[in-house]
Amino acid sequence: MAVTDCNAFPCASRFTPCASRFTAVPIALLAIVLTFPLGGCSFDLGSWGADKEKPQAAEQKPTGTISGQGAGDAQGYATRGQTLAKSGKTEEALAEFDRALALDPYNVQALYGRGLIYQTDKRHEQAIADFTAANGLTPQRVEPLLARATSYLAIDKAKEAASDLDEAVQADSNSAQAWSARGVTYERLGDKAKAFTSYGRALALRPKDEAARSGLARTGG
Repeated sequence: MAVTDCNAFPCASRFTPCASRFTAVPIALLAIVLTFPLGGCSFDLGSWGADKEKPQAAEQKPTGTISGQGAGDAQGYATRGQTLAKSGKTEEALAEFDRALALDPYNVQALYGRGLIYQTDKRHEQAIADFTAANGLTPQRVEPLLARATSYLAIDKAKEAASDLDEAVQADSNSAQAWSARGVTYERLGDKAKAFTSYGRALALRPKDEAARSGLARTGG
């Protein structure tokens, strides 16, 4: 990543800080929410996106949407896409996710997976669109909210990221990753009180998280 790309919330292994913007938020702190491949979120979705888990909103498909065998084929493409993405074959994975969504625009697994690939390629607006669709279909899942927050931060929309992370910790108050991300985001916004609380919750859930411990000390002093 170029030094001039100061607004991103990137993979820790590639992060280059912009001194004028991030002196208050060290590299290790940003890394706490980015310990998974492709933008900080995992492709290991298990059965998430299967028809039996789709909310009622997903069943209200417009006329002409392929169902039945087509939906089954779509899930096969989505599963192959996930496997390819986990193996680092992102271009092939993207093609599989596209095939899945051509057959079933409501396939959450494909939406989320494609969003992660877009995010890695810094195509954040497209990533946000996919994460938004995934979140609409599974509103109680932390993953699309956390992923969307990451892309919002990458395009300097910290307030939108904070809103997503507020929702994420409500959806799962035991997500240390979401609390850590919330701490980073509110520290970036200059709200030390919310950052301190978030780091504290993250540390309570993940006691060995030294980055959260450092954030807690920094925002509490």
